[in-house]
Amino acid sequence: MMPSTDTLFYALLGGILPAVLWLWFWLKEDSARPEPRGLILFSFIAGMASVLPVFPLEQFAYAKLGGGILLLLSWAFIEEIVKYGVTVFADLKTRFFDEPVDAPIYFITVALGFSALENVLFMLSPLNNGEFIDGLITGNMRFLGATLLHVVASGIIGMAIGFTFYKRRAVQVIATIIGIAFAVAVHTAFNFFILQNGEKNMLTVLLVLWIGVILLLYGFEKVKRIKK
Repeated sequence: MMPSTDTLFYALLGGILPAVLWLWFWLKEDSARPEPRGLILFSFIAGMASVLPVFPLEQFAYAKLGGGILLLLSWAFIEEIVKYGVTVFADLKTRFFDEPVDAPIYFITVALGFSALENVLFMLSPLNNGEFIDGLITGNMRFLGATLLHVVASGIIGMAIGFTFYKRRAVQVIATIIGIAFAVAVHTAFNFFILQNGEKNMLTVLLVLWIGVILLLYGFEKVKRIKK
């Protein structure tokens, strides 16, 4: 059944608004030399668009692997690699990528765009079935859980690139690979513990993610001080 205009509106509002609020929060970390608003908007939209190729890729992985930890690992890898590729081509190839702190800013912006459309899609089903409260709960849980996950995972990659901004190419490549591997590991662990026993593990997972956010904030303060 096609969603009504009202259902689509509430899904868009509930999915995108929290991501925009998070984006506003993280952009304050780059208030000294803010990135162009047009590029930030483009990056956010590019992040949303990156959801589209991810779904068929994950369905293909499911068809081949069926289930288990390897499937969760493949899903995490697909999402992190797609977000990484989008960020590289949308942002890191531009002339505006000119200081270390830009890397985590761009990666988090794309991640929030990705999370925004994911949130919308997850909320559509309960809202379309008239389950407004369930849709609201879904939106809040994804705001607290999945959105934080995408921020932390992509932020890890951004920090790896930011901290090696002035290093030689080989060091940058190694740091990027380690960052992606760490992001995939965090993403996989999140999916595993949520699927094992979501309600029981949710508070613990959220606590770990909030610690990740605090470490990201600490990382921002460090990467902003890096000089050539």
